[in-house]
Amino acid sequence: MDYTDSIDISASPAKAFALLTDLPGMGRLSPENTGGAWIGAATGPAVGARFRGTNSRDDDSWSTVAKVTRYEPPRDFAFEVTWHRFRISRWEFSVEETATGCRVTETWTDRRNAVIRKDGDSGDFRRAEFTVHSIRTTLESLKQLCETPPT
Repeated sequence: MDYTDSIDISASPAKAFALLTDLPGMGRLSPENTGGAWIGAATGPAVGARFRGTNSRDDDSWSTVAKVTRYEPPRDFAFEVTWHRFRISRWEFSVEETATGCRVTETWTDRRNAVIRKDGDSGDFRRAEFTVHSIRTTLESLKQLCETPPT
């Protein structure tokens, strides 16, 4: 299961890419991710670097560990998310230059097994439905942040 969405932004690819790879600042973009920090020997994004992502939704908060699988500034940033030993998801951000700035594409691939998917989809909450909304919110927040002049 995966989902992809894109948005056009009137800003340079470098500006959008810098915001997408700013782990502590991700909370400005995402309705669920509240930030992150590089772990181990990692001090910034690079293929193989690992980070802990912090998340919050409703009254619940949790963290995951992610490993960068692609880092090609200012075009591609991708990482695999795990929780304990379980594969959870893959996130990919692609930035392409356009005549008026850039187009950012965000892709989510659900990598949960059936047991974790069932546990995560409880009550009225469905991860896939939430993620469609979450990706759109993240892209629109990125657009607003990129296009708002500094004060």
